[in-house]
Amino acid sequence: MSSSASPALPVKDFLSILDISTSELQRMLELAARVKADRRMGVRAPTAQALAGTHVAMLFEKPSLRTRSTFEIGIRELGGEILDLPREFGEGTREPLEDVARNLERWVRALVIRTFAHEKAQIFAGATKGLHVINALSDAEHPCQALADMLTLQERWGTCRGRTLAYVGDGNNVATSLVHAAPQLGISVHVASPRGYELPQLVMDEAMKSAQDGAQVRTFRSPREAVAGTDAIYTDVWTSMGQEQEALLRRRIFYPYQVNTALMNAAAPDALFLHCLPAHRGEEVTEEVLESSSSVVFDQAENRLHTQKALLLMLLG
Repeated sequence: MSSSASPALPVKDFLSILDISTSELQRMLELAARVKADRRMGVRAPTAQALAGTHVAMLFEKPSLRTRSTFEIGIRELGGEILDLPREFGEGTREPLEDVARNLERWVRALVIRTFAHEKAQIFAGATKGLHVINALSDAEHPCQALADMLTLQERWGTCRGRTLAYVGDGNNVATSLVHAAPQLGISVHVASPRGYELPQLVMDEAMKSAQDGAQVRTFRSPREAVAGTDAIYTDVWTSMGQEQEALLRRRIFYPYQVNTALMNAAAPDALFLHCLPAHRGEEVTEEVLESSSSVVFDQAENRLHTQKALLLMLLG
């Protein structure tokens, strides 16, 4: 199968990793790897005009470096055009979100939305029959990040089956999508969080429905127990956007969950370190770990471009 002829996804929208099947996830990662290899060809790449004549709207209520940059570059590298919407159109005060969606449906093929309330993305998706809605991050899930994470692990490990990854920190949107994706590739996940900041049980139950090759999702209170012998350690900021008023409290609660050299040493000798970025050096991760040879954080950032191009190709194909 060529990079320009990927099978279309049988869904209209991509709001969650759970919107696609295990086989579709695997095909998307295969396509992303080919798109990544083809990028050196520039305008001669097989997918360089795949979205010619296609307009994609971008609605970002939250600040973004990686997500916005990679989507904009990816759309242009596929030959598409971008409509950058002011964030106030996502507030639902000037006119209902449903009406915004119905207008957009007449002009563009897709909407990439980065928002606080996951329900907003669902409203946009549910209000239209033809507008493809992509969740570029909500408070509940970050599926595009998980795609890049899985590609990065596949590149480093070759096969993911039988591997174990530890997530240490807040049971947030990044952790949710990671737990949704990793078991589908045969990766077991250990999640260590302070009391009151755990992933909901429903998230883990949903993840296990699609788990492959005996992969398990387990929860821990102790970060050292969670990372013992694992093949990778993943963390995220302790205070996400919109939680700034909790920053001081969270620093105190999460300090024992810092990923430092001692915690990395409890994992397997060649364990990888992952972080979705931006990172707060000296808080959830030390400078030494972030800049170590174990760190693949900038590989993850680069792979956002390639996995999102694959997503666009399969969703709009």
